[in-house]
Order: sequence, then structure tokens, then C-alpha cells
Amino acid sequence: MALNAKTLPNEELFYGHKACGGCGGALAIRLALKVLGKRSIAVIPPNCMSTVAFIYPHMPLFVNGIIPPFAATAAVMSGVLAGARALGEEDFHVVGFAGDGGTSDIGLQSLSGSIDRNDKQIFLCYDNEAYMNTGIQKSGLTPYGTKTTNSPAGKNIHGSTSPKKRIFEIVAAHGIPYAATANVGYPEDFLMKLEKAKNCDGPSFIHVMAPCPTGWQTPSDSLIDIGKEAVDCGLWYLAEYENGEFKLNKNPKEFTPLKDYIRKQGRFSHLDDDDLKHIEEERDATWARIRRDWVK
Repeated sequence: MALNAKTLPNEELFYGHKACGGCGGALAIRLALKVLGKRSIAVIPPNCMSTVAFIYPHMPLFVNGIIPPFAATAAVMSGVLAGARALGEEDFHVVGFAGDGGTSDIGLQSLSGSIDRNDKQIFLCYDNEAYMNTGIQKSGLTPYGTKTTNSPAGKNIHGSTSPKKRIFEIVAAHGIPYAATANVGYPEDFLMKLEKAKNCDGPSFIHVMAPCPTGWQTPSDSLIDIGKEAVDCGLWYLAEYENGEFKLNKNPKEFTPLKDYIRKQGRFSHLDDDDLKHIEEERDATWARIRRDWVK
């Protein structure tokens, strides 16, 4: 049965939290747990979602959960999996919800190790493109030109000077059974990929864009629209890696104006036309490469 708004369970397993209005990370976890169900064990390292989910006695996480050390999300997931098996548990899912920094920077080593062990666990990176919980600092997945507290916009340097790491491709290079990119702006695509990860016999990884109105300086009701625009203008792609092959889920014939997406976000308000040209050239180079290598 295809998962969509009509077929999703009504039961909420992540609600009543204190996240900012329009939080993409909260929506990503909410949808993931609807797919994975009550028999899930969530491992959430120090990030916005662990901050809003573990405030005793107000606990908006309606499954078992644990906060691991920042660098150890996937390692703790492996330990949880081993412990549950030792107790004779069956029909359960171990899922990690790490941010962009906790995945591409601080948590990359333990993620790599868990893939090598071929543990059956689901690692979900909700990417809001900065360390939002600690004050909006640049991470390895912060886009070029982004203004953050440690990549400020000045006269000579206009925000972050490096592009996003190719974390999806880094994970795929391990030969992982299943990996995907997703975006909360395209929820049915995200649900389909969660279902595949749920049924994967081995480790799986989903990299989902989760816009942050606070860090991106956008209205709180813009979450879905701006996530969708990121895909439509070509700054985010929807893809999968399985059976040793990459596949594009959406290969647009033309992109919507990149400038329209950029200008709606305060974090990019300082960028000039030369910056926009650079971002557009990088986008076009990325799409030329993946179309050449992934599209048959």
C-alpha cells in the first residue's frame, strides 16, 4: 500500500514539543515515526530535537528514546540493537535522528563504522544546514554563501566559503544497502523512502532537507513551500542508492529561478549578483555530473 496523507496512521508519536514554529526537523521525525511505528527506539544526539524531546516530565516522544554522546549516534544505535536482540525483542526498529553537524562532522566516524558492521538500523540526517541548537554555526552541510555566527558576512567574505559535503555520496561509497535524499517539501517521496528503509535488511540512510525558519530567517509558515523550492530550483536533488546504483527520483527539464529561492531567506540577504552566479554555476556543474553518472 502506497503511503500518503490518506493512508498514514492517525496516531502521533512525536507531538506537543517545544520546537520553533514551522520546524522542519520536528516534521521529519513526526513523519518518520508514523512510518516506523510504536516499536521504534529513537537515538537522538544533542541537537534541537533532543532538546525539545527530553524535557522531563513533559515528554513529546511516544517511543523509547535515548540521547547518546554527540559523536556516537550510530555506535549507540548498534549497542541498542544488540541489547534489544539479547532481550529477545523482535519486530522493532532502531532509528537515529541526527542533524547535519551530528552526521557530516561530529558523527561521521561512528556512522561509517555502523555501516561496516552491517547493522540493521536507520540513520536519518535532518539537514537544516547549520548547528541551529547551539547558535546557528556553520556545519559541513552549510551551503556556500550562508551567513552564520561563525561564517559572518563582511565586505570581502560573504558568508560560508565552502560548499556542502556530498554526504549522500560519502555514505553510498560504503556500499550501503539503501541510501536516499529527501525533502519535507515533497512528503510523499519522503514517506516512500522511509518505507524502503524500514524494510531494508541492513543499514539504511536518509538525508532529508528540513528547513529552519529561525536559522534561515524565513516565516514560520514557509516550511513546505521553501523546501519544495529548494528542489525545484536545483539546489537539492531527490535520489536513491540501492543495489549498487544511483537513481534520480526527479530530473527536471528546467529549474525555477534560483534567485527567487535565495532572496526569500535572510541568511542569504547579503549575497550579490556575483555570488548568485557562483551558486548557479556550482548547481549546474553538480547536475551535469550526476546526470552523466546516474541517469541511464
